[in-house]
Amino acid sequence: MIDPLEKVIVALIAQTIMSIKRVLILGAAGRDFHNFNVIYRSDPEHLVVGFTAAQIPNIAFRVYPAELAGPLYPKGIPIFPESDLERLIGELDVDLCVLSYSDLSNQEAMEIASRVLSCGADFELFGKRTMLRSRKPVVAVCAVRTGAGKSQTTRYVVDVLKSSRLNPVVIRHPMPYRDFRAVQRFSAPGDLDSLSIEEREEYEPHVMRGTPVYSGVDLERVIREAEDEADIIVWDGGNNDIPFVRPDLWITVADAMRPGHELAYYPGSVNFRCADIIVINKVNTAPENAAASIESNAAKLNPRAVVFRAASAIRIENPDLIKGRRVLVIEDGPTLTHGGMPSGAGRIAAETCGASEIVDPRPFALGSIREALERYSHIRDALPALGYYPEQMKELEESINRCDCDTVVIATPVDLRRVININKPSTYVRYDLLDPEQMLADAIRKHLNHMAVSA
Repeated sequence: MIDPLEKVIVALIAQTIMSIKRVLILGAAGRDFHNFNVIYRSDPEHLVVGFTAAQIPNIAFRVYPAELAGPLYPKGIPIFPESDLERLIGELDVDLCVLSYSDLSNQEAMEIASRVLSCGADFELFGKRTMLRSRKPVVAVCAVRTGAGKSQTTRYVVDVLKSSRLNPVVIRHPMPYRDFRAVQRFSAPGDLDSLSIEEREEYEPHVMRGTPVYSGVDLERVIREAEDEADIIVWDGGNNDIPFVRPDLWITVADAMRPGHELAYYPGSVNFRCADIIVINKVNTAPENAAASIESNAAKLNPRAVVFRAASAIRIENPDLIKGRRVLVIEDGPTLTHGGMPSGAGRIAAETCGASEIVDPRPFALGSIREALERYSHIRDALPALGYYPEQMKELEESINRCDCDTVVIATPVDLRRVININKPSTYVRYDLLDPEQMLADAIRKHLNHMAVSA
């Protein structure tokens, strides 16, 4: 005969098992793992049955490792392709799906929500609840879209902080494209040798200017280690994601080449609405009245923000290699792909210097590079510098070297000639934020006075 107490215990266990919510996190190798770490890793009332992967290649069919997932997940957590979403919800008996990646149009975000809800699961988004706190002051640099000029703005902010006799350390939005590391620190060129092109593009400009960069999928540990050497932390966001660490100063970069996107993309619109400072970038190459349209939207949605106009200034290594020549233009990969831009600084450089022709790369592209050009059909006579894994870097190199052109114009955050071999003449295009009257710098220093930062 079963003891009455045993009946109660069995009933409680059964009730607990029944009340556990089964969660599927929809991600793209960054925000998804952070949301898991902060919200679910130690929560016995929710069971994360998997992640899905989108935007970034070669993430699906891997496993988020047990040593990072914690004791509730001794086998780690599997990662599936998002294309299987409906099937996964049914087969894994999913109760809740959490959208955990960025740079989606509002339409795309709601289409994903509709797919989830139509399968009987709930749909959720997280915001400031996922922002960790630092013991040091934090300046966050975010954007309304990928390719708005966030990275060049971050470099400018770091220079302003250094000129104020502070020691800034950059924490970069994680990019675990090759392996899952809890904490990564980069401070010397040799630290970058094994990285993907996308990682180098974000880390190298800081490292070459003497600024340490931290990254990794366990941001709690990342922050604590960065705090040990920083007077102030600069959050360098990915895509148009919101910060993973709570900012004392929130700077958002809007794109004058894409007016209205500050209203229509997730979660870039959140950055726009929350910003202390809004930087409208690329006003030197944007259509007339574009900046005024963004200023009008800021006045309606975020009237407390201080709004500045800025230019994205390009510097061309060797203009003579472009003038009168047939050129292949290589642009930043994510800016063209999920960022949605047809071209970038490379095309501006080619047109400014009088190239005789901008060569269409499609006939020469191989493998995953060709597939990307087919998938992102909006790309206009430019080659996206995709190199998420070694095989793709090799395909990029071969696609460039097969191209029938006179000159290669490299307009990426890192000079590709450092990581691949190019068999024809080439020139590098750099781009930096231009704040000629130092108005943005003065605004940052004004905020520093209120943040009680001491060197």
